[in-house]
Amino acid sequence: MFNKREAPKAAPGHLDDPRDDTTGEPVSVPVGRTRPTAVIGPSIHVDGEIRGDEDLVVEGKVKGSIEVKNHSVTVGGQGEVQADIYAQVIYLDGVMEGQLVASEQVVVRRSARVRGSIASPRVTLEDGARFNGSIDMDEQSDVLARTFPGGRAGVTTASGSGGVKPKAATGAGAKVRAPDTDADDDAAAKAESNLGSDQAVGR
Repeated sequence: MFNKREAPKAAPGHLDDPRDDTTGEPVSVPVGRTRPTAVIGPSIHVDGEIRGDEDLVVEGKVKGSIEVKNHSVTVGGQGEVQADIYAQVIYLDGVMEGQLVASEQVVVRRSARVRGSIASPRVTLEDGARFNGSIDMDEQSDVLARTFPGGRAGVTTASGSGGVKPKAATGAGAKVRAPDTDADDDAAAKAESNLGSDQAVGR
């Protein structure tokens, strides 16, 4: 059902030009890919759940869900997908309906027709692409946290000793400095001394 092949290696100074084995048409594969790729050809119809540990190109019809969280999914120009897709990177050239969740990026190309929701830190909509739905680019969104509980590319968290996370500074020109206990104590003592002098003069 799945046609697995090694994407052709690019000659020096040239781009990859992978083509579908059945039609001979160019396949929408990101430039520079050298790792194994599974291809669902134009004549293949899949109803159900697809999971894998390699890149996937869909030129056929898929209904259900696609989950390759550590790899990319490409819906080619002939692809028709009614499914939720969970991947590292998602490229869209064909018809797509469903939820798109990517840990790195979603690219909607000019030939794509997409209806649904997108959740990814980076989203690209090319001029001419048709999209109807919602886009969530919050790296800390609940959808991304549930889908990629082990962390996502490009997202780092800092923590101090004891696991306490530092708070971010807010407001224009806001600055953050570590507390200086001795300096604070001296300032408090001076303020108290001045206050005592002012009270004495007032009496």
